[in-house]
Amino acid sequence: MLTEWSHLELARGQMAFSLGFHIIFASISMVMPFLMFLAYRNYLKHGNPIDLRLTKAWMKGTAILFATGAVSGTALSFQLGLLWPHFMKHAGPIFGMPFSLEGAAFFLEAIFLGLFLYGWNRLSPHLHLLCAFLVGLFGLASGILVIAANGWMNAPAGFDWVHGQAINIDPWAAMFNKAWPLQAIHMLIAAFQATCLAAAGLHAVGLLRGQALSFHRRAMEYLLPLLAISSLIQPFVGDLSAKAIAKRQPEKLAAMEAHFHSETPAPLLMGGWPDETTQTVKYGFYLPAMLSFLAHGDFSAAVTGLDAFPRDEWPPVLVTHLAFQTMVGIGSMLALWAVVYLMARWRKVDLLAKRWWLWILRVTMPLGFVALEAGWVVTEVGRQPWIIYRVMRTADAVTPVTGLGWAFAMIVVLYVSLGVISFYLLSRWFAIVSREA
Repeated sequence: MLTEWSHLELARGQMAFSLGFHIIFASISMVMPFLMFLAYRNYLKHGNPIDLRLTKAWMKGTAILFATGAVSGTALSFQLGLLWPHFMKHAGPIFGMPFSLEGAAFFLEAIFLGLFLYGWNRLSPHLHLLCAFLVGLFGLASGILVIAANGWMNAPAGFDWVHGQAINIDPWAAMFNKAWPLQAIHMLIAAFQATCLAAAGLHAVGLLRGQALSFHRRAMEYLLPLLAISSLIQPFVGDLSAKAIAKRQPEKLAAMEAHFHSETPAPLLMGGWPDETTQTVKYGFYLPAMLSFLAHGDFSAAVTGLDAFPRDEWPPVLVTHLAFQTMVGIGSMLALWAVVYLMARWRKVDLLAKRWWLWILRVTMPLGFVALEAGWVVTEVGRQPWIIYRVMRTADAVTPVTGLGWAFAMIVVLYVSLGVISFYLLSRWFAIVSREA
């Protein structure tokens, strides 16, 4: 199948596959250290041995997934230069600072993870706890700095583009671009949602099997509140993000909503299968004036459609729209889940004693990462055909080197191997901690 792809499609496909793989492990590496820190802090404060078991269990999981993320992230960083040399030639001097700071944050994260892993009975308890906190802190910093670079691609700043060259470069302005804050917050909350839901599903499996009940129930006491809080916050952050996109990248919003024609007021499309050729949508239904309100906070506001832009500047509408609907659908489901969970806590209902609730957690375990991946599809595909929004087209940035099909195949082999090894190690780890706990 790869032989049928164009040169540009192969480069984009390889980058998408690599990013889609790496983002899972990067997200877990940002969140798991904080779970580890919370469990260890409570152990030091209250002396509950189950908290200590949780700390060591999550510590080992963090180490396995951090190692996988380090390898996949290193390969991904090389691909930026190899697949997109023209992009890196101009963009490197502009947003090189957040990338260099991200590298420093990554190494500090690795250092403090090593200190925590091997500091048992060697460091004082409070210094050991500080190491756990710093693993999470520098993990978050690493993610935020990478998102600064991606935000710059969506909202270029810190340079003047004259005759195909970047001049008057200001790295600070590039780093603190307008897209960065909301993208970073949206991504970090999504990471907490996805990781906590996946971990809750895993511990739900243990409860359904009747293994180490006190261990898995204690884990749920950390995971479910974090999942509920992040799931209730995320819709508000998503709404702010949509309003920001409506101002900065109106064609992306139009593709997200399959909004082919400018309208005043504009209805909100729910579901649907858009057809770019006929500029119509099948199988969807509309909520009158709601898109105007969601995009601009005004039920009578005009919303720009794709017809306001040249045809060769349209993002791929079908992919962007379906990814957006997937993200919003799962996010709405998790918000509803959070309401049910909080109501049950208010009424003092023990949901963990309900097998139907545990089955819901087990079945929905991967959905947080599905939503996270869909969100990145919206971000990246929705920006096309630009690699730097309205400055450089993706087609102009790709490497002229041929044979990308072989490189793509090698990357698939590498990442699939990493995934299989990680899954095997995590399965063994889960079986061991379930028996020992």
